[in-house]
Amino acid sequence: MVVENTYRPRRTCLSVPGSSLKMIEKAKALPADEVFLDLEDAVAPEAKASARAQVAAALAGDGWAGQLRGVRVNDWTTPWTYADVIEVVSTVASAGASIDLIVLPKVTEVAHVQALDLLLTQLEVTHGLEPGRIGIEAQIENAQGLTNVDAIAAGPRVCALVLGPGDMAASLNMRTLEVGGQPDGYDIGDAHHHVLMRILIAARNRGINAIDGPYVKVRDVDGFRRVAGRSAALGYDGKWVLHPDQIEAGNEIFSPRQADYDHAELILDAYEWHTSQAGGARGAVMLGDEMIDEASRKMALVIAGKGRAAGMNRLADPFRPPH
Repeated sequence: MVVENTYRPRRTCLSVPGSSLKMIEKAKALPADEVFLDLEDAVAPEAKASARAQVAAALAGDGWAGQLRGVRVNDWTTPWTYADVIEVVSTVASAGASIDLIVLPKVTEVAHVQALDLLLTQLEVTHGLEPGRIGIEAQIENAQGLTNVDAIAAGPRVCALVLGPGDMAASLNMRTLEVGGQPDGYDIGDAHHHVLMRILIAARNRGINAIDGPYVKVRDVDGFRRVAGRSAALGYDGKWVLHPDQIEAGNEIFSPRQADYDHAELILDAYEWHTSQAGGARGAVMLGDEMIDEASRKMALVIAGKGRAAGMNRLADPFRPPH
């Protein structure tokens, strides 16, 4: 079951350890587009139960600054998944609060998504919530998941595909210990390009978001910019961030540059006028020194849409029809 929600940007998706109350409280005021509290890799097995209760209470509490918010539960091969989902959703619903998404890690087949959808539907019906409102972000982390990514993207509630670069690198036997970076010896191109494009194409085919995974050298903002710039150039909607220092850079990188946004809006205005009866009903025209046509309009819609979602304002002069 899927409920259509108004598009909201996911330029930066902040991962916060569910076992750290201090980090959770700090995250509430940070300018990330999305904040999810992590019950998986960031929490030791002995701390899962206590972290789960803490995460549920935090998501049900006040003080959030309007971010999309959710939780990364443990994957279905563990004994914790069902309890993660039930306690968090039930606690949030009982408090009259809302949760936007569940990040489901290590998704290898669409059955993982279907199982979570069924559990969420039962919880929503039980607590009087709108069925289908809680989205699923499916994390693709190994070769099997990548092979099945088209079916996973088409699964119920899936609103985003997320690359898990560390586990993916291990699954592919990459010779690297740096999560999100390039393996030594791969000095031409991007070793992750095929994986990134495979996830991106599956996401775009279903009209959902594509999110790049984390870059773990959290103090190396230049390195983060370099890695994030690659996935942003491909067309990714955003990237996981692990530290406040990465948020400002991520929000900037996954928003259009001001000049590009202004130019995209100019193309849309000019094309709308030139294709109208008043403008001559033409399908291809010159705008300055470039020809624009229907393909130009589609490309401009992408840039303008991302800029509008990011709250950007047009600074350049608007199109003025020739006299």
